[in-house]
Amino acid sequence: MRIQRIIVGELEENCYILFDDIKKTCLIVDPGDEADKILEKIEGYELLAILVTHTHDDHIGAIPDITNKYKVPIYDKENLSEGEKTIGTFIFDVIYTPGHKEDQIVFYFKHAAMMFVGDFIFKGSIGRIDLPGGDPDKMKESIGNILTYPKDITIFPGHGEITTLQDEERLLKYYYSII
Repeated sequence: MRIQRIIVGELEENCYILFDDIKKTCLIVDPGDEADKILEKIEGYELLAILVTHTHDDHIGAIPDITNKYKVPIYDKENLSEGEKTIGTFIFDVIYTPGHKEDQIVFYFKHAAMMFVGDFIFKGSIGRIDLPGGDPDKMKESIGNILTYPKDITIFPGHGEITTLQDEERLLKYYYSII
């Protein structure tokens, strides 16, 4: 699986495209804005689905333009239960991680040791809990849950730089202790 990060919109949201270069298929995670910029990157590939970590506008803004061109399913907390899912050759776990927003989920590609976390975790921080839908108690529970996963996981956040669970572990434990 090959990953491409595209920074889109005024809030510099990270949209990710996951490619299977052998099958020429792909998934889009959090297409927040600039649909043309995203669509240009998937030319020659079959788009299988759009994955949404949470429904803040800066993570879903390009969906209408993309689905006008490609009639693909959109997966988010509304239609995904926790556990393992398969779309084409892409196999991942859905993990509920409310706190930043009530519908926040993580897509965990266990075999590749990668998590697409939306605005749950950032390099050096966590998602805001003071916005509508934020909940400190749920964030604490989500942090506690994510700390049980292997530390070698690469974290692909909704904004900012890519990091690892190991690099964020100390800070996450700190946030867990003060929330």
